[in-house]
Amino acid sequence: MSRVQVPCHIKGAVALQLQEITFKNYYTAFLSIRVRQVGSPNQSSNKWITCLRDYCLMPNPHNEEGAQDYVSLYKHQMLCDMDKVLELRLILRQPSPLWLNFTLEELQFFQHGPQSPSSAFTKWLSHPAPYEQPALLLQQALPDPDKVSSEVQQMWMLTEMIRANRTTARIGRFDVDGCYDLNLLSYT
Repeated sequence: MSRVQVPCHIKGAVALQLQEITFKNYYTAFLSIRVRQVGSPNQSSNKWITCLRDYCLMPNPHNEEGAQDYVSLYKHQMLCDMDKVLELRLILRQPSPLWLNFTLEELQFFQHGPQSPSSAFTKWLSHPAPYEQPALLLQQALPDPDKVSSEVQQMWMLTEMIRANRTTARIGRFDVDGCYDLNLLSYT
């Protein structure tokens, strides 16, 4: 048996400034997140801090609602600052004995990127000129353009994720040869 050396490069840890975490849930009921950050001179860098405690991914762990949803967690939802993150622990809990396997799939981390070169266009698009409509009517009839813009971006990202992971196979989680196992169905 011969050995083959694998080329690798060892680099130091890079501290991230996390803005968003996205994933697809797979039967996880509760999620907690702990981080280890670059420590200041007065603080030990080996201390783990809880940034998210028992975040509910499934309203009822015994039912399938929320079991396979796409989830986005943002910096403002965290209990601590998400700057200078060196390590991240995801603690998954599923108290129901109905789901033997549970995990998070398609896990992605996003940090604040550089300003887009087309920011003048997006600013123009998200802030309509005030002289086109009376200012009072504009404030009462339309939602905040910044909020709408960010929500449209999130919807676009989710549709791109779904399109990239599209499969031609039938999902059919419960049926086997066109029949259903009554133990797998939800009772309401």
